[in-house]
Amino acid sequence: METALQNLEPKNVFRHFAALAAIPRASEKEAAARQYVLDLAGRLGLEAVQDRVGNVVVRKPARPGREGAITAALQGHLDMVCEKNEGTAHNFDTDPIRLVRDGDWLKADGTTLGADNGVGAAAALAVMESEDVAHGPLEFVFTIDEESGLTGASEFPNGLLHSRYFLNLDGEEEGTLCIGCAGGLNTVARRKIARRPAPAGEGWRVKVSGLQGGHSGLDINKGRGNALRILGRVLRTLMERLPLAVAEMKGGSKRNAIPREASATVVLEGAREPELRSLVAALEAEIRPELGGFDSGLRITVESAARPRQVLADADAAMLAGLLASLHHGMLAMSPDIPGLVQTSTNLAIVSTKEDEAEIETNQRSAIASSKLAAARMVATVLQLAGFAVEQTGGYPGWKPEPSSDIVRMAKAAHQEILGTDPGLVAMHAGLECGVIGEKHPGMQMISFGPHIVDVHSPSERLKISSVEPFYRFLTGFLERL
Repeated sequence: METALQNLEPKNVFRHFAALAAIPRASEKEAAARQYVLDLAGRLGLEAVQDRVGNVVVRKPARPGREGAITAALQGHLDMVCEKNEGTAHNFDTDPIRLVRDGDWLKADGTTLGADNGVGAAAALAVMESEDVAHGPLEFVFTIDEESGLTGASEFPNGLLHSRYFLNLDGEEEGTLCIGCAGGLNTVARRKIARRPAPAGEGWRVKVSGLQGGHSGLDINKGRGNALRILGRVLRTLMERLPLAVAEMKGGSKRNAIPREASATVVLEGAREPELRSLVAALEAEIRPELGGFDSGLRITVESAARPRQVLADADAAMLAGLLASLHHGMLAMSPDIPGLVQTSTNLAIVSTKEDEAEIETNQRSAIASSKLAAARMVATVLQLAGFAVEQTGGYPGWKPEPSSDIVRMAKAAHQEILGTDPGLVAMHAGLECGVIGEKHPGMQMISFGPHIVDVHSPSERLKISSVEPFYRFLTGFLERL
């Protein structure tokens, strides 16, 4: 880790990032990262407040001469998405992230990097301990459990913050200021399934892998494959052509990530193995061109597996395969107001078959509340027609863009003065905590920005090293101008 970060600037930001990367901090397991923040605040003699769910607010007085400046909050979340490539030996509950430097990019060894939002939190910590930034009164907000549904922000107490301006450091595109985001909702479905004794034959595992995956909001319009939909398509074809039985279907791991891998355990006579492999190879050759350069790594494979004792009833297996192949995934509408912005989408995220129950988890997003609800209702209706009981949870509001607000006007001017460029104003098809916390603090003005990070929520996540210095220079310079 030290070699990967050696001589990187700003040193104070990368020092805190290295410390956070060494701390396991999956969603709902941020206690050690939270303690790191509290320990730093204690050493600095700063006031720290922890709410009942574990969000932390640290207050730092203004530098001498800046006492009359407007109070601003710097905010980031402590948790990270924990995804790894199959075959990567890593325990997210105990192991540090193994950092790898590749030219101008920082990545992890087979896992997510945690730059989302570790680098934003690290920048806030660097400002917290700084002695050379001429800032006004500051509040530092470190939230928990952002990645599984903005839970920490949703439980954040009303009126806890004194700030007029709110700087979210969870941006992922250099040279831009984010001024709005989508709201989201989870639609989860469960259905009883029947099983029967496994027929004669051998066990096989049909696996879809090699896909890029990615963020279910930011990457939903990039044409990437969904491993669950592909698995459903493959199984439907196999069941039409071969007398196989299905014992298990599973895939996906996070509601806010496009599933990269999925698999099914099936039972088939050993003599028909060549037919099975031939059909799977033909399906891979058929689907690859459909994804093209959007997702060129697709692999559909067959490998030997332990023969299960029970398999799904044929009707339930056919129903699940057909549902995976047919349930909508992807964009539903583009914004009529902001060119290139996805307005509404749905993500088919996770599927599992337990002993007597199948579970399907999906996530809907939209910048417009009514569109979000309509998308969720559409998905729920299809699932209910297939006999599933549906529950909708984790809803959170969007953040309405205010391009003429004072904070946006000042941030644009500061960006030009500090970095010499006019920032692009963007809105994100993803959930940011701005909308949730802003709803609890009426009148607070907000922006979001950050360094350049790509392929978040996947093991391909990378941080552009050269974007961190201008990000931090803009952050500190903007605080000095407030």
